[in-house]
Amino acid sequence: MTSSGLQPRQDGDAALRLLRDGVLDLEGRLVDASNTTLRGILTLDGLTARCVYKPVRGERPLWDFPDGTLAGREVSAYLVSRATGWDLVPPTVLRDGPFGPGSCQLWIDEPEDAEPLVGFLPAGELPPRWIPIAAARDDDGAAYALAHADDPRLARLAVLDAVLNNADRKGGHVLVGADDRIYGVDHGVSFHVEDKLRTVLWGWAGKRLPADAVEMLDALAGQVAGALGAELADHLTISEVAEVAARVDRLRETGCFPQPPEDWPAIPWPPM
Repeated sequence: MTSSGLQPRQDGDAALRLLRDGVLDLEGRLVDASNTTLRGILTLDGLTARCVYKPVRGERPLWDFPDGTLAGREVSAYLVSRATGWDLVPPTVLRDGPFGPGSCQLWIDEPEDAEPLVGFLPAGELPPRWIPIAAARDDDGAAYALAHADDPRLARLAVLDAVLNNADRKGGHVLVGADDRIYGVDHGVSFHVEDKLRTVLWGWAGKRLPADAVEMLDALAGQVAGALGAELADHLTISEVAEVAARVDRLRETGCFPQPPEDWPAIPWPPM
């Protein structure tokens, strides 16, 4: 929950106005992030909320993504998420801030009693309806499993990641909000034209897509060809927008969750 009590789904328009036009006061830096990531407080017309501000000038150059494009990819992920109707990415805009233009995303507070949905667990102690993804050992040699819950909310996120071509779905990028919804964050390395899907959510690989995902993809195809595609073109190249449409079409044709790539690491490092 944000400091204002805004709920991203119910209060989306108010959140977007606050993100775009609110006065942004910085609180500090999130030091574990690879790019400059700052937490701040937004204020507008008596409404306040926390946000994550990622200035373009703080983006670390990457060998496979053009410089200065990560903020636009964050915004693009929100636009696609909004178009799906699933609202899995918190409201995100591109705006000016204390360190110049950057992405600004509504902060999601996880309740203290929120149940994690992804993690490393003792190999023989997986909870019911959890799916092991990879084997691991701790410093003492004890066997662990990287696993995630067999949860339809996570399955939706896995479908969204396949559409976005998300190269960095770590477990720590999956948040449980106070409204018991899940949110995916950190989408700066998405939308590449080459297949770079890298995720901890491989539990449904090769399985049939659920009916709600098929219905969503059918609707999304038309949106990418229309208004959504035009919105994405403000942040992505023509080729990248075309590949969004192509990935949607491939998912519709196969009707299945994608399989892990053979020529690209399937799981991000670190996984959490």
